[in-house]
Amino acid sequence: MSLAEKIQAVRDNIAQAAREVGRDPAEITLVAATKVQTSDTIRQAIAAGITVCGENRVQEMTAHLADNAYEGAALHFIGHLQTNKVKFVVGRASLIESVGSEHLLMAIEKQAEKISVVQDILLEVNVGGEESKSGVRPDQVEELARKAAALPHVRLRGLMAIPPVAHVTGENQPYFAAMYQLFVDIKEKLDDNKTVIDCLSMGMSGDYPDAVRAGATLVRVGTALFGPRPPLHP
Repeated sequence: MSLAEKIQAVRDNIAQAAREVGRDPAEITLVAATKVQTSDTIRQAIAAGITVCGENRVQEMTAHLADNAYEGAALHFIGHLQTNKVKFVVGRASLIESVGSEHLLMAIEKQAEKISVVQDILLEVNVGGEESKSGVRPDQVEELARKAAALPHVRLRGLMAIPPVAHVTGENQPYFAAMYQLFVDIKEKLDDNKTVIDCLSMGMSGDYPDAVRAGATLVRVGTALFGPRPPLHP
């Protein structure tokens, strides 16, 4: 299958999953996870209809920006972000999906103030309680969300999660259901007419249809579009 055919196949799967639960497929945005892809491949994906690219690594993102590879699409930062690299991402990515600590949140606020922008963010939730993954615990989300909502140079848009790796279809459904409930709860608790919480980012190549059925508004798909990732250093 060509890249364009793969993109269409993923879109078709998203649409089917959405309709199964009475959702409008237009509610779900496909984020192409472009980790280790070349600038030419990114351009091809955008030409084939991708509207949002998600980058994991600051160095790759910076190189692709210099190459103007993302022209025609929005850019999300979806990987682990170190505070010392915040200055390269704030104001360049339209959405930082992976804010998993107060320390990182405040670094983003400081940099956004410095360059006079309001940075859209999602709070990353470690929904599976995995030590190897970043993100706040579910019971910490409300406190961090309230802190984010009070900052003048950060705009909280919602939540993001990377559940444990699913080995069989449907295995992550409980995590997706828990994230959706948390998303609804936070949305209700922060309903103050100035915080726009409308994004729930969850689901990747192996489980994005389940995430859509559970209420995801953003799905981050890489392998299903681009194939297995090549090694970083052949």
